[in-house]
Amino acid sequence: MLHSNVFLFSACVLIWGSTWIAITFQTGEVDLMVSVSLRFAIAALILGVWCKLRGISLHIEKSQHKYLITAGIFLYCLDYSFLYAAEQHMISALLAVLSSSVIYFNVVLRRLILKKPIRLEVVIGATLGLIGIGLIFAPEFEQLSANDGIMLGLLFATASFLSAAAGNITSERILDKKTDVVPMNFWCMSYGVACTSTVAKISGASFALPSNYEYFASLLYLAVFGSVLAFGSYMKLLKQIGSDKAAYVVLVYPIVALAISTFFEDYTWSQYSAIGVLFVIFGNAVAMGKANRFALRIYKRLSV
Repeated sequence: MLHSNVFLFSACVLIWGSTWIAITFQTGEVDLMVSVSLRFAIAALILGVWCKLRGISLHIEKSQHKYLITAGIFLYCLDYSFLYAAEQHMISALLAVLSSSVIYFNVVLRRLILKKPIRLEVVIGATLGLIGIGLIFAPEFEQLSANDGIMLGLLFATASFLSAAAGNITSERILDKKTDVVPMNFWCMSYGVACTSTVAKISGASFALPSNYEYFASLLYLAVFGSVLAFGSYMKLLKQIGSDKAAYVVLVYPIVALAISTFFEDYTWSQYSAIGVLFVIFGNAVAMGKANRFALRIYKRLSV
């Protein structure tokens, strides 16, 4: 189980850390809700075909569909619509930093809605990780007052992360009923697409697509890797360790986003970056209940 969790966690971190730059190719020319709808429509189609080929039943009890609809709207409609909007007002690295707030929303909502206890190690680990993220991206905060659109971006980002947390908690409730991950994701994404495309149509959005290669390449990457594979891994992780611990993914993949942002957005590393990375790694160890083992390894290395 441990190795499975490590693999699932690593898959989410590596894939989602790289999707931040891919999302930037989705904004601008095409209406953002149309892009979100297309992304998850492709992902849902892939999941449906996969289930058909593998003989996996898509049947889920009718009583669960109200939760599937709720999770679909929050995760695959509101979350990403607001996220894509936020991307238009701030660089991807800064948005990755702000996404760390999801873990706190998850902890609180998990307690209020699911009545599950707040795990102190998760809160402490999240705080250490957040400090680390702040140290890593400290230079970016100097741009907050210089960018006129930053406040709007912050509002979109906050709405996105609140929606993500609500979707995570609803998903955990569904998975607590022993629902299989793949059929759940198929229905949630399908409901999310129905919501997003309906809102886009009502708002008068154009469904015309661009002719540039970058848009379609990034769309395919986001659908296959960012949606089918990453969300599949994340939901399995959520099912096994809970939405509060699984959310620590958002405190680790900004480091991957940072590495990519270094090449694509001219991010410059500061003297605090190495310290920040250590905070994030140690915070992860604390959140996962592995702090003693992690500290012992560090002690042995320093003692050599």
